Amino acid sequence: MLTTRGESPAGAGIAGSSALTIAVCGALARWTGASEDPEHIFQVAMNVECQTIKVPTGVQDYRPALYGGIAAVELRVDGIKRVALDVDARELERRIVLAYTGAPRNSGTNNWEITKKHIDGDRHIFDCFERIRDTSIAMRQALQRGKWDEVGRQIATEWDNRKRLAPGVTTPTIEDLIARARAAGATAAKVCGAGGGGCLFCYGPPESHDAIRNAVASGGARLLDYRIEAEGLRTRAADAPE
Repeated sequence: MLTTRGESPAGAGIAGSSALTIAVCGALARWTGASEDPEHIFQVAMNVECQTIKVPTGVQDYRPALYGGIAAVELRVDGIKRVALDVDARELERRIVLAYTGAPRNSGTNNWEITKKHIDGDRHIFDCFERIRDTSIAMRQALQRGKWDEVGRQIATEWDNRKRLAPGVTTPTIEDLIARARAAGATAAKVCGAGGGGCLFCYGPPESHDAIRNAVASGGARLLDYRIEAEGLRTRAADAPE
């Protein structure tokens, strides 16, 4: 019997299913004596989840659970590469409030609608993607330089363009929570994952952290305790000391 435990709400949009898949694949690799090479576990996890949900999966959600830390994912012509970034995780945590909106996100609907438009050559979708790409580059630079105010501006820019991808990305509930967070001092806020629900990610100066937490909680969101995982996947035998 395999027993699992997770604290991520269902449909939170914070890659809970990918983290669970990585954990299970890592545990089974240890138990069966199979390869525990990270890239092997990554490929197995990605293919297992793809077979289970019967739709193609992305490549970004598995890497944080597998490796931990703060990193960039480069989608290169010669392959996909993870690049660890030298960022002060504790300083970043002081600026982030994570809360569950109360409604699960519907990634299948949003992602398919957006993907189909991209395949059909929709220039609006292409424009949004290009703007999001440029924002990710600017975000990486801001994080590496410790320019925290610029990080907030790039999060806000990304959300503005993500909302333009499809009508269901945001909802009145999400917009109300974001307005509450901003009124409390947040410089940016966005939903995690494909949108439509799930978790709300709020960013602001450390001195506004408690006010932002109180604001989104008063709007009906459930605050989530979190930390930035530094190590990623770790496995041990059941009788081994922790």
